[in-house]
Amino acid sequence: MICSMLNIKYPIIQAGMAGGPTIPKLVAEVSEAGALGTLGAGYMSPQQIKTALKKIQQLTRSPIAVNLFLPEPETHKMDEEAIQAMQQHLNTYRSKLGIPEVHDIPDVENLFKKQLATVIEAGVKIVSFTFNAPSKRLVEDLHALEMVVIATATSVKEAIHLESNGVDLIVAQGAEAGGHRGTFLNGESESMIGTMALVPQVVDAVSCPVVAAGGIMDGRGMAAALTLGASAVQLGTAFLTVKESGANTIHKQTILSSRDTDTKIKKVFSGKSARGLKNKMMIDLESHIRDLPPYPLQHMLTSDIRREAANQGNKEMMSMWAGQASALAQVRSAGDLVRSLINQCDTALEKATWR
Repeated sequence: MICSMLNIKYPIIQAGMAGGPTIPKLVAEVSEAGALGTLGAGYMSPQQIKTALKKIQQLTRSPIAVNLFLPEPETHKMDEEAIQAMQQHLNTYRSKLGIPEVHDIPDVENLFKKQLATVIEAGVKIVSFTFNAPSKRLVEDLHALEMVVIATATSVKEAIHLESNGVDLIVAQGAEAGGHRGTFLNGESESMIGTMALVPQVVDAVSCPVVAAGGIMDGRGMAAALTLGASAVQLGTAFLTVKESGANTIHKQTILSSRDTDTKIKKVFSGKSARGLKNKMMIDLESHIRDLPPYPLQHMLTSDIRREAANQGNKEMMSMWAGQASALAQVRSAGDLVRSLINQCDTALEKATWR
């Protein structure tokens, strides 16, 4: 069902990881291999989205998706004193990197409507959302354009809400997942539900297809998710280290040498809970958590530091998103990863037969 809905060969979705990893070549290669490639466009300007989609469409005619961040309520409330205090602290990192100090308060611009308009204009037929629930009106408008709507839930309550708003597919994001949490209704501490516990509960609670996400790195994880009732799987971290990934080299190397205990969920880099590989900046900023500006302000405040640290190969000041199973990552092509997932899944399901 889900493959026909998305017009793909395999029930595999490459997560829409914003910030650089999902370059056109990766998205196109995943879709060419029979899975669904996704452009992570949450941080991109409309022009950047337009350019990226044009390149992707030159590389493949297979279906692709675009992932966008839905605006969150009250994200633009600013405590100027807290922002200035954070800037003062962040200037110590800028000094170490040899870049100019910053004292300004960032101007938050909500680009969502322009981003979505660009996606629609480009003819993309699959769009996924996270950080909030698309409204019934928005879903109806997208359905009128014959678009498939995917949204993220981190609890049963959120999944039921998404289905009531008419979404076509629900991504059940377990606490193992790398990157930002998609929580929008429950408290963040209440929504740290593991994938294996979350997926069957969401499957039982909704009638639309469910996509399992979080900690899935190979065909064994895919087989487990399908056995739990998921109709497809979504992988992010596994695609970060493939040859076509746009992830920074240091990020890739750190994932490839990681262990099961190397990730943490913290707000320090962006103001929103996200799972990433531990480093000195993450640990240091924990002591300033009370003064932390909310997302997207903190993301904007730390962006120049993280960008320059990546340029200099300084992994101690970068945000390196990764899931709990990052130690299973391998270097291979995106196509090889997709084929391996299918082969390993088939083998795992055969081995699981106990009679």
